[in-house]
Amino acid sequence: VQLQASGGGLVQPGGSLRLSCVVSGRTINTVNMGWFRQAQGKERELVGGIRWTGLNIRYADSVKGRFTISRDNAKNTVDLQMNSLKPEDTAVYFCAAGNKSKILSTLWTPGGYDHWGQGTQVTVSS
Repeated sequence: VQLQASGGGLVQPGGSLRLSCVVSGRTINTVNMGWFRQAQGKERELVGGIRWTGLNIRYADSVKGRFTISRDNAKNTVDLQMNSLKPEDTAVYFCAAGNKSKILSTLWTPGGYDHWGQGTQVTVSS
């Protein structure tokens, strides 16, 4: 499985960005998918994850109501729509894919994922 994330950039506070993760080697409805971020000097943390069935989605409390994960089966992509961005959202964002056989609780941690994209920088600043 190979993952290619794109869509990062510089945006002002309150603005929006849409990240896209192109998945190759596996169809997205057969793998668990997650978005994580890592700010400078901090550990990698979950932004949101979606189970391969599409029936379980979780977001970090810090992004609930502002970020949305969606899947496009035709394009085999998983997108992260980010609205009302704040300076504290500044980080490198990674998409990840994990084996669908893993238990649900692992979807919310980096350890639940086997394949990672290269990351895309998001900077929120005026």
